[in-house]
Amino acid sequence: MNSSSDANHSSQLFCLLGVGYSQTLNICVLEVVIIIFLTVLIISGNLVVIFVFHCAPLLNHHTTSYFIQTMAYADLFVGVSCLFPSLSLLHYSTGLDESVTCKIFGYIVSVLKSVSMASLACISVDRYIAITRPLSYNTLVTPCRLRVCIALIWIYSCVVFLPSFFNWGKPGYHGDVFKWCAKSWITNTYFTSFIVAMLYAPAAFTVCFTYYNIFRICQQHNKEINDRRVRFSSQEGESGDSQACPDKRYAMVLFRITSVFYILWLPYIIYFLLESSHIYDNPMASFLTTWLAISNSFCNCVIYSLSNSVFRKGLKRLSGAVCASCARHMESKKPPAPSSTRSTNVCNV
Repeated sequence: MNSSSDANHSSQLFCLLGVGYSQTLNICVLEVVIIIFLTVLIISGNLVVIFVFHCAPLLNHHTTSYFIQTMAYADLFVGVSCLFPSLSLLHYSTGLDESVTCKIFGYIVSVLKSVSMASLACISVDRYIAITRPLSYNTLVTPCRLRVCIALIWIYSCVVFLPSFFNWGKPGYHGDVFKWCAKSWITNTYFTSFIVAMLYAPAAFTVCFTYYNIFRICQQHNKEINDRRVRFSSQEGESGDSQACPDKRYAMVLFRITSVFYILWLPYIIYFLLESSHIYDNPMASFLTTWLAISNSFCNCVIYSLSNSVFRKGLKRLSGAVCASCARHMESKKPPAPSSTRSTNVCNV
């Protein structure tokens, strides 16, 4: 009897924002709203990216698209996995082994976030090679090597977090919906240092190094173009301006990419280190930093896909095709009328 009562007690409704409050219902509802909102954004955004890539074959000719698609699939599964904490908060979770459930769920989410972060770093390396070695880029970056790199990303991410199953420590996911996850499954200083050293720090360093050098190269190109424009202003002034603008726009895109990356991930990594070192432990900070980092799964598809001119063209063509098919479908259901031709051209304007 005591064991069953303890199990029922441990499986009651639990939310991180409600810790320390006597009335947790409204707080838990707020937590559910935040999780569901981010879940909808992540799933819908990455579904659009995947759908565009599948319906626009020309996008697959770009090497960066391999990593963008890998990141989109990983981020999509992150969004799908977010349904579990929201459903657990909306209903009592009975009949589940909390320790096994927490470990499996925490491992899966951590691996998916790792794949997303590693893909992000690989995109920066791909762009760095394209700019620093443009003549030998096609021989260095081949489809076969890209597939091998993507396979290694998944294998490496799965291996890094395996020690969490052997009671070495918590992999760092703080979206706890069971008391066992938050109270009994604690982070370990050595395991946290291992994860940061093997994953978070290399990814952050790679992104910082590559985009800093890309930004520096863009500045050098702009300087050379400006010098040429001053020297040959009467002959090449207009062409110099047209070449300088793309570099400036690309540099601004890179600035936004690095800014969003560090804004979303640094609080999570810092809190992860502080909590595992037993310096600072706060349930609200845990929830906010975790879901701030998870929101990067939505920002990825916006920044890396919508900032791509080829992807925008594919999205525009796909939207036009869908709009045209909808117009034809609506037209087939209506009797012929003088205004029908006008309605079919609305999407084409």
